[in-house]
Amino acid sequence: MTPSTTPSSILFGAIILTGGASRRMGADKAALDWDGRRAVDRVAALARAAGAVRVLTAGRDHGLEHVDDPAPGAGPVGGVLAGARALAAHGLARALVLAVDAPTATADDLAPLLAAGAPGAVYEGLPVPMVVTLAALPADAEPGWPLRRLVERAGLATLACDETVKLRLRGANTPEERAALSGG
Repeated sequence: MTPSTTPSSILFGAIILTGGASRRMGADKAALDWDGRRAVDRVAALARAAGAVRVLTAGRDHGLEHVDDPAPGAGPVGGVLAGARALAAHGLARALVLAVDAPTATADDLAPLLAAGAPGAVYEGLPVPMVVTLAALPADAEPGWPLRRLVERAGLATLACDETVKLRLRGANTPEERAALSGG
């Protein structure tokens, strides 16, 4: 690859997964306030800071560009597939998939994933965030699949990840995890 075609310079879009029921949190995780901003807005800003040229949510609509989850309650793969179709329709061939419950992640946390070559990458033990070449998504993928199956079938590389980074990327699914991530 020449420097102008390295993976980190390839245009990509971002899919923010917002379809979960937020049962353990007790409130819509996307709408939770994190330092004066909704989680979904922080994650959208993170995607843009990382270089995404188009950012959309998959699942619940929170006022950003949005696609519906084709199988609500079946898990996040439906949102990934719907988002991938929308990004492909806009001429993009690569996606950064982010969870709305990880609003403290940083662009530096995502840089190794974005620098990975095709078909993409995830961090060890974490199916999200992921970077994936849309053509690598299996044609027979179904909304009810576990994310780990999608990662495996797409052939994504698994990268090592520092534990501090892993905590930010794992996100907050409970009020206690939210308090730990937000520092109180």
